[in-house]
Amino acid sequence: MTRVLLAMAAIVLIGCDGKFDRQGWVQHDTQSIDLDKSEMARVEIKLGAGELQVDGGSAKLMDADFDYNHTSWKPIVRYEASSFRSHLRIEQPSGVHGGSGATYKWNLRFNDKLPMDVDLDLGAGEARMNLGSMNLRSVQVNVGVGEVTLDLRGKPTRDYTVNVNGGVGHAKIYLPGDTGVIANAAGGIGDLNVRGLEKRGGQWINPAHENGPVTIHLDVKGGIGQIEIVAE
Repeated sequence: MTRVLLAMAAIVLIGCDGKFDRQGWVQHDTQSIDLDKSEMARVEIKLGAGELQVDGGSAKLMDADFDYNHTSWKPIVRYEASSFRSHLRIEQPSGVHGGSGATYKWNLRFNDKLPMDVDLDLGAGEARMNLGSMNLRSVQVNVGVGEVTLDLRGKPTRDYTVNVNGGVGHAKIYLPGDTGVIANAAGGIGDLNVRGLEKRGGQWINPAHENGPVTIHLDVKGGIGQIEIVAE
């Protein structure tokens, strides 16, 4: 119980304000979670409908800004921590479906140093994830009927895995050209476009994977939508 209370106390509500626009009263919440003694973190992001922006660069575990124009749409943030691994979950309340006149935007910034597993479930909406500066262990992205841009360009210091499951929407994945890449990519009914990687057998690779100290292992399964992979 003490551990749970300490973890809850780590979530700091900095402020809440709002403004009125033609769609109604837009509330703005700012939340942050301090770093603790956890050696790594798992982050789950579940957004059914809305706009998502994810970046690194936070001095804390997370800094977040949320905008929404219905009180019941306030995102649910749960955090549990142990000495070894912490678990952060940010999710949209059940029954939130957006639609005409809706404002629902999340802006999340995470720590660059703490080893992290990132898991995104996107229903309908748009997500822009700039994760290249972060200390990634794994990335899992499930695309529903939305649009996802996953930018992994950076200077990783460890191998990590990326799994992308395409849905009806459009997913664009940027990879660093000077880091080793081994990609397995299979298009579904939609299109699969790959640039900057060479196909050998059933895999897409780049020259850096042969001698480089770090390799990104990418597995992409296309759905009905379009998948683009760009290494540069």
